[in-house]
Amino acid sequence: MRSHYCGQVTAELLGKEVKLAGWVHRRRDHGGVIFIDLRDREGIVQAVIAPEQKEAFEKANSVRNEFVLQIEGKVRKRPEGTINKNLRTGEIEVAVEKLTILNRSEPLPFPIDDEYHDVGEETRLKYRYLDIRRPEMLERLKFRAKIATFLRRYLDEHGFIDVETPVLTRATPEGARDYLVPSRTKPGNFFALPQSPQQFKQLLMMSGIDRYYQIVRCFRDEDLRADRQPEFTQLDIETSFLTEQEIQALMEEMIRRMFKDLMKVDLPNPFPRLSYADAMRRFGSDKPDLRIPLELVDIADLLSDVEFKVFAEPAKDPHGRVAALCVPGGATMTRKEIDDYTQYISVFGARGLAYIKINAEGKEGLQSPILKFLPDAAINGIIERTKAKVGDIIFFGADKANVVSESLGALRLKVGQDRGLVQEGWKIAWVVDFPMFEKGEGRLSACHHPFTAPKAETVEELLRDPHNALARAYDMVLNGSEIGGGSVRINSSDMQKAVFNILNIDDAKAEEKFGHLLTAMRLGCPPHGGIAFGLDRLVMLMTGASSIRDVIAFPKTQTASCPLMDAPSTVEPEQLIELGIRVVVKQQSDKEQKAI
Repeated sequence: MRSHYCGQVTAELLGKEVKLAGWVHRRRDHGGVIFIDLRDREGIVQAVIAPEQKEAFEKANSVRNEFVLQIEGKVRKRPEGTINKNLRTGEIEVAVEKLTILNRSEPLPFPIDDEYHDVGEETRLKYRYLDIRRPEMLERLKFRAKIATFLRRYLDEHGFIDVETPVLTRATPEGARDYLVPSRTKPGNFFALPQSPQQFKQLLMMSGIDRYYQIVRCFRDEDLRADRQPEFTQLDIETSFLTEQEIQALMEEMIRRMFKDLMKVDLPNPFPRLSYADAMRRFGSDKPDLRIPLELVDIADLLSDVEFKVFAEPAKDPHGRVAALCVPGGATMTRKEIDDYTQYISVFGARGLAYIKINAEGKEGLQSPILKFLPDAAINGIIERTKAKVGDIIFFGADKANVVSESLGALRLKVGQDRGLVQEGWKIAWVVDFPMFEKGEGRLSACHHPFTAPKAETVEELLRDPHNALARAYDMVLNGSEIGGGSVRINSSDMQKAVFNILNIDDAKAEEKFGHLLTAMRLGCPPHGGIAFGLDRLVMLMTGASSIRDVIAFPKTQTASCPLMDAPSTVEPEQLIELGIRVVVKQQSDKEQKAI
């Protein structure tokens, strides 16, 4: 039905007959000559229908936007002064000799053209097939395909084998909430959709596959944000007989080459490395945006002896922290701006936001409601340590260490964005030496997942001080987003059981839930490790999209629903009876009923 894509018709085809098919992007009637911009996935070409072509002209008169057409005609140069340098096809046009209307279109729920239209996301997702017709969306999905192709080619070249793992698997403790699938053949039992192929890829290493990868769908029933979806895609990788440094070097080369090949961007070689402790101390985040030239500065030692308890008590508390954030030029901030920032960080647990403005040299040039509580020596020490200058503002955080780090880390990002301090380009780094465990709900939980190997070489060494144990884990961070995370795995059943015990999973429960993995570890398990990259998030960053929903063909909303298919939905009672499931209806406080 066509000889070329619309976007492929360039000056190289001058004088040639072409047959094209696509959608009407725009129709214009200029002095009796009809112009149609015909669009397909590769671009737009201008078609010209003259009155002499009576049959084609008559049909073109009835054409409207998004009609599906087939045209035949000759490629010719555009008249002088009408060349469009913004289009690949902008030097030529097609003189139409034959036009066929393949399908008509009713008026659209929103326009599809080159201009921005404020269309609600619910509408865009309900008519996603129309949304994807927009050149911007098409280009993102095409670029996503290029990324996937590059990654596959690189891994194939480096000896990795693409292996599929099951989608129906077993529910396991830890991690996010599972999506459950009832079993018809075993009533009362359930499969779970995988949150990741973690256990399967480790078992593949125990099978001798040695190097595995998979571009795989994963599922997590958790609260959503702009960079999360209930079902998402990750590039899953596992290797045997490589140290974490060797795995990192292999992955660095892959990402560096991908940015060079697809975006003509040179990333550093090697990537910078930050310990988790340094990242939290300097940036208040384990995924710092290194494009923002602001850092947190510890000042507890300068304030431990002051009478001002708001600072002194956290300064003396071994689990507390007192830190400062100096913002260049911030002395111009209004009281309302400071109040807004105070409100902003309150969601991270901060109970207030103290500050000092440096309006001029000397103590008389300082402005702050807390000056009267601080001795001159402390004030001078703070200004010296933060390297604050006239015109700057210093913000303070004083509380438990995690509250200060999270609140000032969030403030650093917010102020950096608001004041235009985010530098252009790409800043990438490894964050390493994560804690093995973190406190939560009265017990320890795994910082990454329970199969991550500790830096402790023996079970006894780990059990002596699990609270301060470090993991052989590593995250790759790009412009403030974690794009990949991995670790060397435990390959000893004794060490794995010890980690389970620390996580309050006793031996009996460990055998019940993970017996297959523990048995495999006892039957010749090689040292192994790996990493998983969030493909959706990586594509979002590389294309400049503001949400991963804009780089997924058919995403879910923030309420984990699909307006296009109206899913989730109810099912026929017969299906539930066959599965042995009864729906219980819960009365809501607003008198609305909701199936649970």
